[in-house]
Amino acid sequence: MGPDRIFLQCHNRPMCYSDDAIPPFPPIRGGSPEGEQLVLTAADGARFAAYGAHPEADDQAGIVILPDVRGLHPFYEELALRFAETGLNAVAIDYFGRTAGLAARDDSFEFRPHVEQATSDQIAMDVGAAVDWLRSPAGGGCTDVFSVGFCFGGSNSWNQGAADHGLAGCIGFYGQPQRTEPFLKLMKSPLLLLIAGADFTPAEAYRRFEGDLAAAGVAFEAHTYEGAPHSFFDRTFKEHAAACDDAWERMLGFIGRHRSAVRASA
Repeated sequence: MGPDRIFLQCHNRPMCYSDDAIPPFPPIRGGSPEGEQLVLTAADGARFAAYGAHPEADDQAGIVILPDVRGLHPFYEELALRFAETGLNAVAIDYFGRTAGLAARDDSFEFRPHVEQATSDQIAMDVGAAVDWLRSPAGGGCTDVFSVGFCFGGSNSWNQGAADHGLAGCIGFYGQPQRTEPFLKLMKSPLLLLIAGADFTPAEAYRRFEGDLAAAGVAFEAHTYEGAPHSFFDRTFKEHAAACDDAWERMLGFIGRHRSAVRASA
């Protein structure tokens, strides 16, 4: 399967996050964020669903959230609100506007055929539309934009560092290294790898990936949560609360270090 066919099977499981999964709370919470259902349009004219969230007060930074194989699941809409609580404008996107349309979907949605039809180019166009929205007045007029993704979205988030979005950084949980390796020579943005130590992707695959990133001259940070399973970033996984807290700290620290204002003053 080539890099343009980016189907990801989550260890023979039907999904990455269960219906009762809840995003962990961030360490810093401020104000009451506002959320809104959106329809965005990609460069090829495809329309797709998204969910935007705005902080009560922000400093013109934003983040694009790339979901797992189910697309715009409620977990990611709530996660957009959690990011907004930290002061970031956020937008979670759906991957399947071209094949499944804009209608709301229940838990019986058969996502696999739609994932199999998605390509890296299409996802990059959808992310581009989300980035444009964040940079517009409606999205907060963001000057610094990041991406974050989970599982299927984890490697897709890393891949956006090789697109022409001008992203300040790309964060991925549980991504598959082989999905990103074809893009390394084009990588322009720093990466943050948040790795589940008990994931179905072998630890040695991540070690090789880190070596490949270093050899390609890609700036990156990586952290492995020993014993944490795939999809550990979930408030219902109380035994992994410390890992969730640490992941928030690492994400916000990464974003803070790669803001343009920080780089300009360095």
